[in-house]
Amino acid sequence: MATWSNLNLQNSASPLMEQIIFFHDHTLMILIMITILVGYLMMKLLFNKFINRFLLEGQMIELIWTILPAITLIFIALPSLRLLYLLDELNNPIITLKSIGHQWYWTYEYSDLNNIQFDSYMIPSNDLELNNFRLLDVDNRVILPMNNQIRIMVTATDVIHSWTIPSLGVKIDANPGRLNQTNFFLNRPGLFFGQCSEICGANHSFMPIVIESISMKKFINWFKNYS
Repeated sequence: MATWSNLNLQNSASPLMEQIIFFHDHTLMILIMITILVGYLMMKLLFNKFINRFLLEGQMIELIWTILPAITLIFIALPSLRLLYLLDELNNPIITLKSIGHQWYWTYEYSDLNNIQFDSYMIPSNDLELNNFRLLDVDNRVILPMNNQIRIMVTATDVIHSWTIPSLGVKIDANPGRLNQTNFFLNRPGLFFGQCSEICGANHSFMPIVIESISMKKFINWFKNYS
């Protein structure tokens, strides 16, 4: 989970988020190299006493500064396209979770599991316990089994919301009248927090998302006790 002193991305909890972090680091290194090179060339051009007033063209340098950016873009575009296709791929999900955005809470439906349905509201500050997180904890967490492919279908009833869990690399818009879907794979147990990432009204900041990742055995016990 992000903290005030955390300037980096959150630790990944899914293989896709790991790939996103790798791509971020890869692109950042290329940007640093470009920044250093351009800065060095600018300093060399500005702070020297040589001048050539009769320089009309330089075909070689123009060829170089056309080809080098094209090669650089290829090194960024190919991993980016690979990642986009991985994000859209669905791999036989074991559970389908439906998330419905409202002003200002979420409704969840386990349509595969006897149609379990519940609302998830943020816990008010006055009702927080010592181990709760202010503005992030909810009264009903989303319980999901780890090491399994999960499909989530997202929609809304009123305005546009956005269902987002940074540590899973998931951000999907909830549009009224439209059903969007994506998938993720939880590779470790824990609590993963997110928030609505689309400005949806006065209480936009108060509709958090909490996923509790547990083992399959505990998930089956939770399902039996819930139903």
